[in-house]
Amino acid sequence: MKKIIQTPNAPAPIGPYNQAVLSGNTLYTSGQIAINPETGELQLGSIQEETQLVMENMKAVLKAADMTFENVVKTSIFISDMNNFAEINKVYGSYFNEDTAPARETVEVANLPKFVNVEISMIAVK
Repeated sequence: MKKIIQTPNAPAPIGPYNQAVLSGNTLYTSGQIAINPETGELQLGSIQEETQLVMENMKAVLKAADMTFENVVKTSIFISDMNNFAEINKVYGSYFNEDTAPARETVEVANLPKFVNVEISMIAVK
């Protein structure tokens, strides 16, 4: 059985998908980008600011499912330029305990939605 997870504290979906789906004890999130959930507007600044907004959006989705970053078992990070990896990784890493950090892949891609620089999705388990 699946349960749709929605929160006004993260950007609303702009297509035929949901912010996250809970199946049993496993949460599958959609990718988050740097959209301000209050305004619905893209909010690009430095790569650090962009990554922080992505992680804050993800934090809101996790919270809506009664989870935290400690529940995350796998992340996927998509970036438009691998030269930004170190700065993205610094912000991303500040949200996790290094000893219990999730598995992860980081992939450079040609383009991302709205031509952002970073998109992150997660899988979490209660």
